[in-house]
Amino acid sequence: MHNFVISQNNTPLGSNMSYETERTSFPVEKGIFQMLPVSQPFVGRSFNQCAVVGNGGILKDSLCGAEIDKSDFVFRCNLPPITGKFSKDVGNKTNLVTVNPSIIQQKYGALNVNKSTFLDNMAAYGEAFLILPAFSFRRNTNISFDVYHALHGLKAKQKAVFFHPKYLKNLDQFWRTKGVKAFRLSSGLMIISAAIELCDSVKLYGFWPFSKTTNGTPISHHYYDNVLPKPGFHAMPIEYREILQLHGKGIVKLQFSKCEPS
Repeated sequence: MHNFVISQNNTPLGSNMSYETERTSFPVEKGIFQMLPVSQPFVGRSFNQCAVVGNGGILKDSLCGAEIDKSDFVFRCNLPPITGKFSKDVGNKTNLVTVNPSIIQQKYGALNVNKSTFLDNMAAYGEAFLILPAFSFRRNTNISFDVYHALHGLKAKQKAVFFHPKYLKNLDQFWRTKGVKAFRLSSGLMIISAAIELCDSVKLYGFWPFSKTTNGTPISHHYYDNVLPKPGFHAMPIEYREILQLHGKGIVKLQFSKCEPS
């Protein structure tokens, strides 16, 4: 996990940051270097029970919120809603949440228009780290930096960090050996992989890519809406096959049903 997050320790001032998917690099000048944490924020800490919370419709009415919030570390994907009516099912605790830069562009006008709304919404995540793929594609770099500056400039409790492109590249190569050969790994599989490395025990919630529950009850695609993913971008059926294998081997535990009241 030395290269999970870009830090001052693994990215010297004056070096060139190579992109994950493009044959180009970005100079790490003083302004960029100062944005980076000195060392890995998570490595060296002990996390026993971790929860990785996907956004699947199976979470709706699951009453898993209290169980999720008892976890030592909670991972979430792509800035999902967790307040109000959702909290009983998905919990509130958040330690690390992935951010797809396209969400910032589509929902918050690339922060040119809706910066205050963005900051208000981020408050729901407490003192979480927002992790962005700033160096996967060149188009992601500026918007990722804008998220950092928006949070840092107004001294928000949340902090923006960036996936190290070497980590994402190695992750992609590993999963390709398992047959996952999509254009892009999903945020869910990326963060499950990180959780397995960081935590003693990993439980997955909201990972269910089907339109019905195990009992045959129809469910929405997400617990908060029914917007379907763009076809062809991720290899979701193959990814889920691999997740099921991890579950079968006891490496992770998948929550398929409603949670028992504590």
